[in-house]
Order: sequence, then structure tokens, then C-alpha cells
Amino acid sequence: MLRVHFSGPDLARVRIAARPDVLWETVLSFHRLRDRRSDATLSNWRNETRARLNGETRVLAPLVPTRGYFPDFLTPGEGLLGLGEALEAVRATPAERVHAEVSRLPAVRPLPSWVQALRDGEAAPLGRLSTALRNYYEAAVAPYWPHLRARIEADRAARGRALLDGGADSLLASLPPTMRWRPPVLEVDYPADRDLHLGGRGLLLLPSFFCRGMPVTFQDPDLTPVLVYPVERTPARPATAPAPSHSLGRLVGRTRSAILQGIGGGCTTSELARRVDVSLASASQHATVLRDAGLLFTLRHGSAVLHTLTPLGAALLRGQAPEVGAETGTHLGPPPPREPAPGQEKGAGEPVCCP
Repeated sequence: MLRVHFSGPDLARVRIAARPDVLWETVLSFHRLRDRRSDATLSNWRNETRARLNGETRVLAPLVPTRGYFPDFLTPGEGLLGLGEALEAVRATPAERVHAEVSRLPAVRPLPSWVQALRDGEAAPLGRLSTALRNYYEAAVAPYWPHLRARIEADRAARGRALLDGGADSLLASLPPTMRWRPPVLEVDYPADRDLHLGGRGLLLLPSFFCRGMPVTFQDPDLTPVLVYPVERTPARPATAPAPSHSLGRLVGRTRSAILQGIGGGCTTSELARRVDVSLASASQHATVLRDAGLLFTLRHGSAVLHTLTPLGAALLRGQAPEVGAETGTHLGPPPPREPAPGQEKGAGEPVCCP
């Protein structure tokens, strides 16, 4: 179990990440890729991703073992800014930190020569690692970014509502069952027995699509405290827009258009009813139809539910009333497979659990 100890200043500095972190999603998706446990929600993703990989798994596997610890420098804070900034931060990791963190890897088998060179402070291996991370991200994460971003934003909306309704105490109490708020300690299901004292630094809560099971945090307690936790698990939507269905055929008329527009950044059913000026029962019925059509996500928040738009719902809404500078949320489908480079082979590693 991980015990996160809060002081008064820490409660004032609890925050929710504003967006998904590209490298946390990349590294954790690498765990999911090699996880052979039954998980129907990711089976298509695994098959599609494996078909696009050109040997990146062989580069990354020594640094991201099938179980337990992986170096903290693989997930710098710049991951919230975008892939370019994140990889630049990885390449700029001081040699002494790389040496210390790579040396903590379990000595199950000898490290490849390039990882030994990385540990010994040579600069070229960081470039090789950065290239592998970029290529793996483009194959495994980028094609699915709109979907995972929507799931994370839905979770963020639920946590934000808890924070608005009851402050940091309510926010921490609203977290998934793997985390239990017993003031002033947050108890977290974790593979090792640890205590993390925040010491006035606060805590960044980072919802993650590819984190499954137990939450994750840095090994080094001196780094900015981050707690990565899994968003609610629901069956994944298809990569492309679904074919016309009975539910979509029912999606006509001004009321449901008003429902989509009224959701905004997220709202409860009762708030939606007030915004659209319909009864609570009518708002609930329309929201159910929209959810069945793949246009809404619904998360439970206490005794209420919170509705947010899916990428398809946001795209449909923008098609009705385009907004200047609106961010594209449609899913364009996966890119074509890359041809393997000479001597490289496609493949995956062994079963893994989230560290």
C-alpha cells in the first residue's frame, strides 16, 4: 500500500492535470501492449498497434520491464505540454540521474550494450531512446488520442465537479476505489509498502487511459508528487465512426441538438434539464439515446451522473455550429502500417502488470 500524507498546504495545492500526459500514456500503453490477460476493450488496439511496430518493443523493453520499476526520467513533467517538449526533456536528462535510475532496474538479465552505454553517461543512446519513444507513440497512442483524451476529460470533469462542490476533501473522496481518503492520508493500492510525505508540495492527480489496475507514482520521493490513476473502464468505441444504427436513426429533432449544445464542459442530468428547459425524465431519456449512439460519456458523481461529449458528439456539434479555433475531435482512423526496416521484426514482449 502507498500512503500519501497531506498537510494543510498540501490540500490547498491538490490539482488535476489539465490534459493527458503523452509520455505517461506512451509508457503505460507499452505495459498494456504486452499484457496477455483478458481485456476485450483493448484487443483491437493491440492487434492494430502490433501491426504498425518496427522493433520499438525491443528497444523499450529493457527500460520498461514486464513488472515493477521503470526509470522516472521516462515520464518528465513536460509530457503535459506535448510530445516534442517531453522528448526534449528526456534527451536533456542529466547523466548522473540517468545512471542512478537505470542502475535501479532489476538485474534479471544482462542489459543490452546500448543500455549499458546509456547508464554510463553516453549521449547517443538518449537519442536512440527518444526516437523509439516517438515511433512507438505514433504507432500505439497517436491514432487513438481523441478517444483517450475524451475519456480523460470526462474523468477530469467529474473530479472538477467534486472539487467545486466540496473542495479538496470532496475531490480526494471522489477518486476510484483503489484510492481511499482517510484524512490526512490517502491510501492507495500499490505493489509495495511506501509512505509519500508531500511536505507542502501538493499533489498532481493525473487520470490515465492506459493505466489499469493500481495507480502509479514516481519512485523518487523528491520529484514533484504525481499520482497516475486509471479512468473508469468502459468498452472502447470503434476507431472510426460507427455505421448508422437504430440509436443514431432516433437522433433527430431540435431537443437532442439542444441537449448536445447544453452539455458544454460537462453537466448533471438535472442541470441539463434546466439548461434545455425540459423535464428531468425527458433530459434523462434523451441523454440515454445520445449515449447509446456514442455521442456522450456518462460518469457517476455521488448520487448524480455527469455527462460529457465524446469526440463523435463534439464533431457532430461542431458540424452544426463551427467554432473558431475549435480543436478537432474526430477520429481519422489509424495511419497506414510502416514497412519494417531491414533486420527489424514486429512483435511484443511478455505479460506485464501496471507498476
